[in-house]
Order: sequence, then C-alpha cells, then structure tokens
Amino acid sequence: MTQYSLGRFNILPPIVKNLIIINCLMAMLQFVLIKFDINLADYLGLHYWKSDLFRPWQLLTHMFMHGSPYDVNATLLHLFSNMFALWMFGSVLENTWGEKKFLTFYLICGIGAALCHLGVLHYGYSVIEDAFIRYQQNPTLDQFQLFLSQHIPKALPNPERINNIIIGWNNDPGSIRMSNESIRWVHDYLYGFTQDNTHVDGIFDEATVGASGAVFGILFAFGYLFPNVLLYIYFLFPIKAKWFVALYALFELFAGVKNTAGDNVAHFAHLGGMLMAFIILKIWSRKRNASY
Repeated sequence: MTQYSLGRFNILPPIVKNLIIINCLMAMLQFVLIKFDINLADYLGLHYWKSDLFRPWQLLTHMFMHGSPYDVNATLLHLFSNMFALWMFGSVLENTWGEKKFLTFYLICGIGAALCHLGVLHYGYSVIEDAFIRYQQNPTLDQFQLFLSQHIPKALPNPERINNIIIGWNNDPGSIRMSNESIRWVHDYLYGFTQDNTHVDGIFDEATVGASGAVFGILFAFGYLFPNVLLYIYFLFPIKAKWFVALYALFELFAGVKNTAGDNVAHFAHLGGMLMAFIILKIWSRKRNASY
C-alpha cells in the first residue's frame, strides 16, 4: 500500500468549502420554499423507484439535502454533523488527492450509497408487497391483524382508521365492507392516496436526504489511508483511525439489521458509502501499481 503523509494542508480546501456552502444554501432554500407549499425533498430527495416521485437525478441531488423543512433543530443537527465530518476528514483527503480526484470520489461514494439504500428498500418493500398480495386472497380479520403485526410499525401517526376497521370487523365478522376497507388501508399505506386534491404520501413516497453516504465514504478512506492516526472521541479518548472506522461500520451493520422502530437513519446507505469507497480505493491502487 502506498504511504501517505498528512504534511501541511489547507485547513479549508476549495471543494470541501464549496460543498459546505452548497449544502447550507440548500438547507436554507427548503425553509423558504415550504412557505409556498413546495417541499424541495419531493423533487431532490431520494425516493424508492416505485414511487411516482422518483427521478433519476435524485441519486445525486439527495446528498445536498438535509433534515426537514418542518423541523429546524433536526435539520441543523443533521447538517452540522455531516458538514463537520466532511470538513474534518475531507480536508485531509482533498489536500492529499487534489480537487478533481476528491470530488470524483465524494460523488461516486454518494451515488453508490444511494444505490445500496435503494437495494435494501426494494428487498424490504418487496416482502410487504408480496404479503399484501397474499392477504388480498384471504382478507379475514385474523389475517389483517397478522399482517399488521408482521409488517406495520406499531407507532403509526394516525392509528384511528385501523382501530375503526378492527372494531367494526369484530362487531360484524363476515363484513365485506370491512374486508374491502382493510385492503384499501394497506394500499393507501404503501402507495399513498389523494385527499382534498392533495396527495398524501405512502411509505413508498418517503424521501431519503443527506450527505451521510458520501461522508461515510470519506471517513472510510481516511481510516484506510491513515490507519494509525489517533482520533479523540469527545476530545478525551484516543483511538486509531482504522479501529474507529471498523467499530463504526460494525455499529451501522448492527443498527441496520436490528431496524429499531422509529429509527429513520439509512444505515445501509452509510455502509454503501463505505463499500463504494473500498472499491474505488482498490481500483485506484491497482491502476497505480500497474503504472509502476
């Protein structure tokens, strides 16, 4: 492996600086546009490809979006954490590689993370879709409650509609109307529905935003190129970069597999960014060795 030295470097190199500026401007823009009933995440956030809101450019644009226009604190926290990590680790890499190579690496990691995230979404959503198809063939109250327990999170924002279906079905076990209503509810939950000329999003329409996938690629590259550099957790506890990256990757894998209710973090996108970083670094290493 080629050895790299940290050496002297620009504390805020141009690509890192401009990425931070663009991300901050986009965060501000979403709060301006929402006052005109325009949710920028509908157009630039990453959507599942079976959603009517999906557009190919979202594979790139999602990494310049952060948080939600309805929650200032969450947006600021999301933006700060990503931009701080981008500055902390990305500045070293940009000074090591140069502007063009660093930007290429950053964007490819972000797109790779998006593709990984979509793949995981497809697996999970396909399971729900298949279960929904089977349920429509035998829509009984018991099967409805089984479907809910296996595929629907308990912490739904508006559970009244489900409760009304279950209560009405208990009062009339043979009700065709309740059977049809349960099918309609699952369909609306997955694909969304229109109410008062406004589309209400289903889970397929949820947007994923943030530069985390690209930033995790940056983090992996830093640990790969500078494995023995000491990082200080909370400025107190030293740990070598290679072990910090390895532990972080294991945590993301554990959190992604566990899939805790209420966890809206795209853990597999983070892992996808790391995986793409590993692939790029290996390709670059082979090309460099071949040139020698």
